[in-house]
Amino acid sequence: MAPEHPLARVPAMTEHLPLHPPARRVLSVTVERFPINGSFTIARGSRTEAVVVVAHLAENGVAGRGECVPYARYGESIDSVVAAIGAARAAVEAGASRQQLLALLPAGAARNAVDCALWDLEAKLTGAPAHVLAGLDRIRPATTAFTISLGAAEVMAAGAAAAIEAGRPVLKIKLGAPEDDAARIRAVRNAAPEATLLVDANEGWRLADLPRLFDACAGADVALIEQPLPAAEDAALAGLARPVPLCADESVHTREGLAALRDRYDAVNIKLDKAGGLTEALAMAREAGDMGFGLMVGCMVGTSLAMAPAMLLTPRARFVDLDGPLLLAHDREHGLVYDGAVVWPPERALWG
Repeated sequence: MAPEHPLARVPAMTEHLPLHPPARRVLSVTVERFPINGSFTIARGSRTEAVVVVAHLAENGVAGRGECVPYARYGESIDSVVAAIGAARAAVEAGASRQQLLALLPAGAARNAVDCALWDLEAKLTGAPAHVLAGLDRIRPATTAFTISLGAAEVMAAGAAAAIEAGRPVLKIKLGAPEDDAARIRAVRNAAPEATLLVDANEGWRLADLPRLFDACAGADVALIEQPLPAAEDAALAGLARPVPLCADESVHTREGLAALRDRYDAVNIKLDKAGGLTEALAMAREAGDMGFGLMVGCMVGTSLAMAPAMLLTPRARFVDLDGPLLLAHDREHGLVYDGAVVWPPERALWG
C-alpha cells in the first residue's frame, strides 16, 4: 500500500475562509439645508435656513447616522466640521469605539455627528435600541419648550400667544437687547399669563444690566435665565444675588467645565453639539447632577435626526428644549412626532 502523502490531511484552504467577509466600516459625510419657517433671531443675528452636516457610517449593509450643526460662535464652519470628520475617517473605519473617539476629536459638532452615528450603527447591528445600550429601560415622551425669536415686544407677544394656542405651555424667550428686554418680558408674560417662561440672553447682557433685568424676570415669574453674561465675563456672577435661577450655556461644553461654575450657576444646558456627542453628554449629565446642577437639554436649530439622540438625556432634565424641527419649514423623513409641546421618542427608522 502506497504511503499517504504528507499533505493529504491538510484541508483545502477554502475551508478556512470565514463564511462572511470581515466587517468593514465606511464613513461618509453630507451637507444638507433645511429652510427655517420665517427666520430665527437671537442676539447674535438672524438665519433663514439650517445647514447641517450628517455623518453616515455603514458596516456590512447596515447604516448609522448622526447630525450636527456647526456653530460660528465656537469657531466652527461647514468646511471645518467636514474636514475634522475626514481627519478621523481612517481611525473610525478601522473600528474606533465611542470612547476612543473622545480622544480622536475635540468636543464640538464634528465629534457629535460621528459619535451619534456610532450609537445608531451599534443599535441597528445589535438590534438593541440606543436607549437600552445607554442603560435606560425606556424613554418617555417629554414636554419641550418652544422658542420665541428676538424681535419687537409686540411681535414676540403675538408669537407667544400663538404658541399657547398651539398647545405649547413652555416658552423660551430669546433676548439680548438689554435696553428693551424688560418690555419684551412683560409683553410675553401678558400674552401668556399661565406659561412657564424661560429667558435666554445669549450672552447679550452686561453686569450693569443685571439688577434691572433680574427684577423684570422675577416680576414676570420667569423660571430660568440662561447665559446672561458673555462666557468670558461670568465670573462676576459668583456670589451675586439672583432672584431667578441661572443656567449656563455658552459657558459650559463638557464635564471639564463644570467645577468652575458651581458658584455662578444653578443649572447647565447640555447640547450634544457642544459636548461632542451623546457619549460625553450622558457622562456630563451624571456628573452635573451629582454636583447639584439642574439640567436643561438643549439643541441648535436642526432636524429630528439631531434631536433624537438628545432624547436619551430627557429623563434627567428639569427643562427640555428640543424644538429645532418645529422651527423648520419641513423636517426630514421619519421625523420626531410632536403633539403640541410633547415630543415622542424616535422611531428606529430615524435613529437608534
